Order: sequence, then structure tokens, then C-alpha cells
Amino acid sequence: MIQDSAASGDAFAADLLRGHTDTIVLGVLREHDSYGFEIYKHIRDATGGGYEIKEATLYASYRRLVRDGLAEAYWGDESQGGRRKYYRITDAGRAAFRQNVASWVATRTIIDSLLGSQPAPANTKGSLR
Repeated sequence: MIQDSAASGDAFAADLLRGHTDTIVLGVLREHDSYGFEIYKHIRDATGGGYEIKEATLYASYRRLVRDGLAEAYWGDESQGGRRKYYRITDAGRAAFRQNVASWVATRTIIDSLLGSQPAPANTKGSLR
């Protein structure tokens, strides 16, 4: 579930993060192979509960990442209850993650400069003119 902290007075726009679900999942998978609910818990815990992604959104992301060759799915053993489907990042997924993070940093820099939060970037590569 995505929680909008704006209701509690915090300036948090969950809409800004929704388009980055695949990158967030790839970031988790960079650390180690994980199963679906474990990824959910990692995201929730990493944000102190401030950001939770709906289960349906996550599972759509897993399917998309596998379909696009950015992650692989495999079944774990049954040592702790039922079998779990695990996900691992592929080399293509690592490359996509790096590119997505670079794009996010460039976008954040531009937005910060437009909002007066930091000086304008010296490099205008990728100008939107």
C-alpha cells in the first residue's frame, strides 16, 4: 500500500515514486536474491514505513522485469514452509538500474535548480529545448 504522508503534514508525493517501482525493485535485488514479500518488507523498512507499495503493483513489476530480461525468477526450496518464487537481477538489470539512477540524478538536479534548491547544472546535455 502506498501511504501518502501529506495527510500527516509531511511533504511527500507518492506519485513521484510510482514510476520508479521497477528501479526500486532492481535496487533491492542488487543486494541479494529475494522473494516477493521480502522485497515488499525491505522497501517498507528502508523508508521507516513511510512508503509501502501495493502487492499488486509489486507483482506487476516482477512480471515486467522478468519479461524484459532485467530479472530472473526461480523457485526456492521448501525448507521454510511453502515454495517461494525468488527473483535475481540479471546483468541487463544491473545496467538498467545504473541508467535509471543516472537519469533520476540528472532529473533531480534540474528540478532542484528550477526550484531554487541548488545552482543550475553546468552541463546542459539532454536539454529539453
